Amino acid sequence: MSSRNKGICFIILSAFSFALMGACVRLAGDVPSIQKSFFRNLVVRRKRITTYLFNIKVRRVCEQEREGKQMGFLTGKTAIITGGGRAVLSDGSCGSIGYGIATAYAKEGANLVLTGRNVKKLEDAKEELERLYGVKVLAVQADVNAGADNKAAVERVVKQAVEEFGRIDVLINNAQASASGVTLADHTTEQFDLAIYSGLYATFYYMQACYPYLKETQGSVINFASGAGLFGNYGQCAYAAAKEGVRGLTRVAATEWGADGINVNIVCPLAWTAQLENFQKAYPDAFKANVKMPPAGHYGDVEKEIGRACVQLASPDFKYMNGETITLEGGMGLRP
Repeated sequence: MSSRNKGICFIILSAFSFALMGACVRLAGDVPSIQKSFFRNLVVRRKRITTYLFNIKVRRVCEQEREGKQMGFLTGKTAIITGGGRAVLSDGSCGSIGYGIATAYAKEGANLVLTGRNVKKLEDAKEELERLYGVKVLAVQADVNAGADNKAAVERVVKQAVEEFGRIDVLINNAQASASGVTLADHTTEQFDLAIYSGLYATFYYMQACYPYLKETQGSVINFASGAGLFGNYGQCAYAAAKEGVRGLTRVAATEWGADGINVNIVCPLAWTAQLENFQKAYPDAFKANVKMPPAGHYGDVEKEIGRACVQLASPDFKYMNGETITLEGGMGLRP
């Protein structure tokens, strides 16, 4: 029962009690008038105090709703979001898919574990999300790259998450780096490794490390792929290879983990981000060749159109969906 409904029940119960007290005073007959007055005043004052306290509670609930602090179905649950640092577009607005997802989850009451390479972006995300939505955020600097002890780095993140929150309900593998705009013939091994390690290997290690905890909570995994892999976009060979590897990994996990109550799905987004904005500036020809305006007439909003969809994929309503690739591209992701 919600706090508001509890308050209403107590008001009704108090009113009944006051009415009963008043009846008892009348039945008392010849009780001295000073005592009757005392009881009547007591009834009135208690009623006023109760009404006053109830009104304060209602106002607080309304203020929380206006400020976006009203918690949802993820209250008390924990989500790990890789690549969750705050980024901004040239106009100063939010420009990170990971941060858009984090915002959507915070509005549903989830405690968050945000990872990334840039400590400042993580700290900015933590400060803003905790201040605006009243959730707890654990920001952990972490990077998966060639030559590092990546399994240990990921296990450290997961260990900190469990120590801080005691559970893991959702894993969102969003982080990815790549050298977009470089053709297959010109791609170096280092550029290929950048995409494979930050995307495919990171997803693999996080899924392995989180599995026991997701099994306990019968949680959800949301992995990120791309239309670059679905459609073979020009100048994105390593990025496409990493993302298609993530899709294959997701389908296998859906088959193996379904019996554990874990659903694992893929999101292929098209949203206007700082990364896409920078891609346009750095590789205008590749951008023109690959990035088209979707039929929807706009690029996706990182919170409302990408983040909110990720919230739903972790909800009980979508638990039966498993191993699927969802294209959030405003009509651009059509395929047989």
